[in-house]
Amino acid sequence: MTASETARLLGPDATVAAFPLGGIGTGNVSLGARGELRDWEISNHPDKGTWLPFTFFAIRAEAPDSPAVVKLLESRLQNPHEGDSGYHIGKVAGLPRMASSRMSGMYPIATVEFDDDELPVSVRLTAFTPLVALDPDDSGIPGAVLRYTVTNDTNTRILVHLAAAMSNPVAITGHNVFQFPEYAGMPSVAFEDEAGMRGLAFGTDLQADDVRYGTAALTTTEDVTAIPCWPVDFWQDGIQLFWDAFTATGRLEPSPVFSLDGDDPAKLPRLRTGSMSVERDLAPGESHDFEFVLSWHTPNRRKAWNGMVGLPNTHADEVVRNQYATRYADAWSVAADLTHRLPQLEASTRAFRDALFASTLPPEVVDAASSTLVAARSTTCFRIADGTPEGRFAAWEGSFDHAGSCEGTCTHVWNYAQTLAALFPSLERNARRNEFMNETLPDGRMRFRTNSVFDAEPLEFHPAVDGQMGTIVRLYREWRTSGDDGFLSELWPAARLALDFAFAEWDSDGDGVLDSRQHNTYDIEFYGENSLANSMFIAALAAGARMAEHLGDGEAGERYSRAAATASALVDRMLFNGEYYDQRLDDVDAQRYQYGTGCLSDQLFGQTLAHLVGLGHILPADHVRSAVEAIHRHNFRRGFDAYASVQRTYALNDEEGLVLCTWPNGGRPHIPFVYSDEVWTGIEYQVATHLIYEGLVDEGLEIVRATRARHDGIRRNPWNEAECGNHYARSMASWGVLLALTGADWDAPGGRLRFAPARAVFRDGRVRIPFTAGTGWGVIDADARGASLRVLGGHVGAVTIELAHPDLGTLTASTAGLAAGDSIDLSPSPTPRENSK
Repeated sequence: MTASETARLLGPDATVAAFPLGGIGTGNVSLGARGELRDWEISNHPDKGTWLPFTFFAIRAEAPDSPAVVKLLESRLQNPHEGDSGYHIGKVAGLPRMASSRMSGMYPIATVEFDDDELPVSVRLTAFTPLVALDPDDSGIPGAVLRYTVTNDTNTRILVHLAAAMSNPVAITGHNVFQFPEYAGMPSVAFEDEAGMRGLAFGTDLQADDVRYGTAALTTTEDVTAIPCWPVDFWQDGIQLFWDAFTATGRLEPSPVFSLDGDDPAKLPRLRTGSMSVERDLAPGESHDFEFVLSWHTPNRRKAWNGMVGLPNTHADEVVRNQYATRYADAWSVAADLTHRLPQLEASTRAFRDALFASTLPPEVVDAASSTLVAARSTTCFRIADGTPEGRFAAWEGSFDHAGSCEGTCTHVWNYAQTLAALFPSLERNARRNEFMNETLPDGRMRFRTNSVFDAEPLEFHPAVDGQMGTIVRLYREWRTSGDDGFLSELWPAARLALDFAFAEWDSDGDGVLDSRQHNTYDIEFYGENSLANSMFIAALAAGARMAEHLGDGEAGERYSRAAATASALVDRMLFNGEYYDQRLDDVDAQRYQYGTGCLSDQLFGQTLAHLVGLGHILPADHVRSAVEAIHRHNFRRGFDAYASVQRTYALNDEEGLVLCTWPNGGRPHIPFVYSDEVWTGIEYQVATHLIYEGLVDEGLEIVRATRARHDGIRRNPWNEAECGNHYARSMASWGVLLALTGADWDAPGGRLRFAPARAVFRDGRVRIPFTAGTGWGVIDADARGASLRVLGGHVGAVTIELAHPDLGTLTASTAGLAAGDSIDLSPSPTPRENSK
């Protein structure tokens, strides 16, 4: 399978498609399917729908003895064309545009092919922010590369000018009645030429410690002509002078900064716009890359969540710096670093992209795993400076259009996310430290929303059973991924307290099964015995036993192991109804928001986590398979035309999706639990992952296909799976589907890397799949002749590699270590093979 076969192709009618550019903890600027820049979210908060006036790229192409063709490098605006004053002049809707466009989104790289018969050259835009697996710093650069490849398709020379215009994006506080941006402080734009680059530098006169302070830059290494600052007024003088000059010659010369009628500058808009133009004479068949770097640097954020849940904002009048601001002084230094290291950074980015998109994984899985990765580099996640090189990682649950959604790196939501653990495991270890060292109390209660990241007072609320138990499983995952015994030893005392807390808090009768008030991810409390809470409890006990045994805590290890066996047997006897696991209550309506006999999609979430971290079955395998098969049978809908729901709507009409709960045997409560009739992509991926682990691969892939079909660029943005907010963290459960299909299991303490790919991953007898292994990543390739593993980034230490091949049996190899570029062959014999470059 080639990368192009799994690419998502979008036309200009995909009006909701927005491909975010930006790194981990940096904010974003998005690229639309027409080639336009949109959704400027660089100021430490979400800002969907924001646009920047007079910000575009344009091309002028002139053949000998022919008039020049001048167009904006965007395809035509789509219907509807409505507005109280038509289109604002800042959107330059009346300028000629390309006839059409096609976007190909293979995250983290997007391309836009422009079509226009009038233009004597062809143009392709490539846009990306570097993504280097396992390196959150190189994947956390506040900038993007915008590369326009122009090719002369004629048999004569073509003189090409490519221009960029941009307004100041820093410290915008809103828009006035005329739709011009309002600014805190006085914005500025200047032309700079230093560090081997030249371009537009944007700033503000705000103090450097102001929360709105920042800089931005648009740079190139090419020679340019420029208008450093357009005339400033309420009218269209600036864009008129720019367009006339660019149309006439393609070259730009400075203009008077203030309006031609001599208005007082203090009474004029504060919008500041600059532009520059690059010239290139192309021979027949010649191509040239007109390359620009867009960068930003907004170092300060409020030292408080200030979100909808209402964690105390003890330090809300203070600021804290973004971690990236400890690495970069301003936007120009960001651009310099990105420009100077671009060959290396781009090679790593393309290697990661190709490892996914040129794999033999089903296209829908590649699409899901790559597209939801955006959440990690959206406004949902951030890193703040705390005096250490790595800073402190924290995240919302998601991002509302103009504010964060549900603060505190919520444990019961982040339980689902598998992407960061695979690609940036140091960030997950960072989060575990905060949860166990700062949010777990002496009695073992864990606050499921972390306010300590801002050194603030906590929100005291009863604990979340799924969040607390899942965090213990994730601690086990992070230890297995890193092999860091010091990390485990540091956090184990608090983890033991958190696990012991479950017996006292949630097991009212001491029988080893949780049954009292259990707060959970549905933002309500379940009562009585139920398999969501208890499968999480059993998984936590199994993980706790292994961690205790490794650390020599024999008493705890034996106790947790016995408790896991007891709980497993009792839960199976109490809650398995012959088809699936349910909730047992004498009266399902005695408390609001229960599910009783319902078939809950999350009923065995703890079992899914257990599979993902290598714990195997924690409940009887035959009953587990029956239950997850029942979830697919009862909860997956092929059409919502006849479906009635008064709750939030994420699937409708002829769409397909998995609802959270159904009542196939009757018994629906008068008021069932909140969200029960909704469709959440994170739950869909969780169930798909579990189905695949139980051998129900077709059923799992059907769910993934349905999820991605709803996000087609016309109905919903392919790079934004929303739940309570955009870029919702739970959607990163998608990486679990990849792990289940490949059977990948990295055990650093045991020194073993194992793969057991499902038949669905094979193409014509060949399998090629990506993997991550804590400190290294790469691909493994196998066909009828054998298998080989190649490390593409980082390094893999001493390890035994196993591939369970369905035709060749188990292939193995052992190595003392592999660096980037190294490969090793696997064979039926365990004899070590020599590494090869």
